[in-house]
Amino acid sequence: LERWNKDIKIFSSEIAALGGEVLFQLSAGGTEAQITQIEYLLSKDIDALVVIPNDSDLLSGVIQQVAEKQIPVIAYDRPINGVPIDAYVSFDNKSVGMLMAKSLVTACPQGNYLIINGSRRDSNSYEVNRGIMSVLDPFVTGGKIEIKRQIWLDEWSFDEALKKAGEVFATSTDFDAITCGNDQIAEAVLQLLAERRLAGKILVTGQDADLSACQHIAEGTQFMTVYKPIKSLATRAANVTMALIKGNPEKPDDYFPNKSGKLVPFYCEQPFAITKDNLEETVIKDHFHTAQDIYRNLSK
Repeated sequence: LERWNKDIKIFSSEIAALGGEVLFQLSAGGTEAQITQIEYLLSKDIDALVVIPNDSDLLSGVIQQVAEKQIPVIAYDRPINGVPIDAYVSFDNKSVGMLMAKSLVTACPQGNYLIINGSRRDSNSYEVNRGIMSVLDPFVTGGKIEIKRQIWLDEWSFDEALKKAGEVFATSTDFDAITCGNDQIAEAVLQLLAERRLAGKILVTGQDADLSACQHIAEGTQFMTVYKPIKSLATRAANVTMALIKGNPEKPDDYFPNKSGKLVPFYCEQPFAITKDNLEETVIKDHFHTAQDIYRNLSK
């Protein structure tokens, strides 16, 4: 994903600036591959382990091995459940969902909604959904909004989103708004809507502020995305990691229950809603994307 390449680059640079070095493993082969990679890193005498878990619930065994060697474990962006860890560095994912839903109910306070959630293997998906529903529930109870369908993906997958959303649209496209778990899912939805000449006619949300999503927002086919300032997250993670290595952990913003019986120190960054009206003052101002790239298709 475009998203993770940015995280890795910034995190590695910040660790280097603090006097450390990053050994990086990319897990594209699922949870078993990630377990093998963690075991490999464990053999390299690492001082700390930072993990973006493929599955929040299936790494407890190998993470326990790391913890037994008194190596600090930091969950990055997604939580690791079922085993005590030293830190969780992420965004407020309930707020991500709330930002999506608040943007939609402001623009479309009544109508038919479709909710396409992210991976059921990722705990963050449930937090995002919790945020969405906390905003929508009063509108649903009041009879203004009807959630016509709600689906979950097994993976964060464009192809799976294309398939499952396609199955929904084969039955009905009578939706006024669609929340998507991330911009990759939104991209699949927009492709399907374009094929039906509905692009721009149904409000679509996502998250991550991918370049393609920002382009769609500028063009008017995607309504909004959630921008999670990766530089602040990766920098925070680097500082938290080095502090743990030195034995002087930073004070957390909160504590996170990760099904281990112990609360995990939670270092939390805040997300922002991005619409056509604030591209300039957010992602462009932060040099996350350039104006030239975002507006490229409009200049043709």
